[in-house]
Amino acid sequence: MKAIITVVGADKVGIIAKVSAYLANHAINIVDITQTILSGNFVMMMMVDFENADIAIDEARKDLTESCAALGVEANIMNERVFSQMHRI
Repeated sequence: MKAIITVVGADKVGIIAKVSAYLANHAINIVDITQTILSGNFVMMMMVDFENADIAIDEARKDLTESCAALGVEANIMNERVFSQMHRI
């Protein structure tokens, strides 16, 4: 199953490292990633693959939300199908 991860907040060192290390530790593959700074705000979107993950998406959502909040950024994980349906025209 693929999912979309979004991370938004004030830019600071270590955001990508923290998120990617968490994903690697749980065998969640990063399929695609885009990141930019908009007016001093860090904005990242990742497509990830949970096929070989040792954790469910709900638990990953909870963990990443908590660990990213400690960095002062907001993270969200959404099933790719749900994300695509929400953003259909």
